[in-house]
Amino acid sequence: MSHQVAGAREVRSEDAFDVERVAEWLRANADDPSGLDGTPAVKQFSGGASNLTYLLSYPTRDLILRRAPGGTKARGAHDMGREFRIQSKLSAVLPYIAPMVAFCDDESVLGSDFYAMGKIDGIIAGTEFPPEVSLSPEQARELCFHFIDTLVELHSVDPEKAGLADLGKGFGYVRRQVDGWSARFRNARTDDVPDYEAVMTWLAENQPDDIANCVIHNDFKLDNVVLSNEDPTRVIGILDWEMATLGDPLMDVAGSLAYWVQADDDEATQAMRRVPTNLPGMITRDEFVERYCERMGFDMTPEKWRWYEAFGHFRLAVIAQQIYYRYYHGQTTNERFGALGFAVGMVESRLNALISE
Repeated sequence: MSHQVAGAREVRSEDAFDVERVAEWLRANADDPSGLDGTPAVKQFSGGASNLTYLLSYPTRDLILRRAPGGTKARGAHDMGREFRIQSKLSAVLPYIAPMVAFCDDESVLGSDFYAMGKIDGIIAGTEFPPEVSLSPEQARELCFHFIDTLVELHSVDPEKAGLADLGKGFGYVRRQVDGWSARFRNARTDDVPDYEAVMTWLAENQPDDIANCVIHNDFKLDNVVLSNEDPTRVIGILDWEMATLGDPLMDVAGSLAYWVQADDDEATQAMRRVPTNLPGMITRDEFVERYCERMGFDMTPEKWRWYEAFGHFRLAVIAQQIYYRYYHGQTTNERFGALGFAVGMVESRLNALISE
């Protein structure tokens, strides 16, 4: 099944592995080994700055393989077993999960833990939709509503019933997030970006209590869902579960909306856009919050939402700063990361305006 798949490229030499060995292990350990004879053709997906993702193409079947990057030993980060378990459990209660095939924690096979899953065949957006997908304004609006409703479905899963009650630490999630992301920023700060102290103080002093404790995705954005080939307004899959946990669902929405660049945002914001949320017909961030809170039965006002909006943008700035830190210290030479320091400064001035409203 080695047809073209968007985003799949030749494997980078530093990310290569013994395909023969992995294929042999999969034949012996897959829930269903049919169609896994022989050695698959392997491509690597270029997106994502964290775990490595590959396409394994056999003549009659495609698999996706996920592994931690080489040399990563940070506790809790890149936990492939956790990612595999979350999706295995959720697939019983949500229709958007790829079928799990096998998990391997024997490092002699590939050099790190990995798991394989089925491939959900559909459309994945990048900064723009693939050229063959064009949405009318009505369809773009419809897609936004389906996207929100999918998040509502996830947040409505009963963690207890799904066997995921032990996934997080319970209430106190907002506080842990504020403390955790503030510490990450301070650890990754470089001399050429603002210190964000006013923002971090404001977030700490004004933080709300958790509104609920449910399964959250933590990276729910348009390029992490799969849309139907037949009807591109419909979500058929949710990808990238590495940051999923139990926590406050409004924090999930805040993280999601930090990526939601709308058509009337200024030029500098447009330049940072990563998903096609600026298309004619796409809803605004305010409309997103309104529909989501209505569906969930949460009482929300613009004043209350201001805190979550600030947190979402702060979190995104920290993620950018962590990547920029590596560039600044010569740990990566990827030129694309060079502009992130400027972005971090820009977000800080926007946040200062937001918190002083």
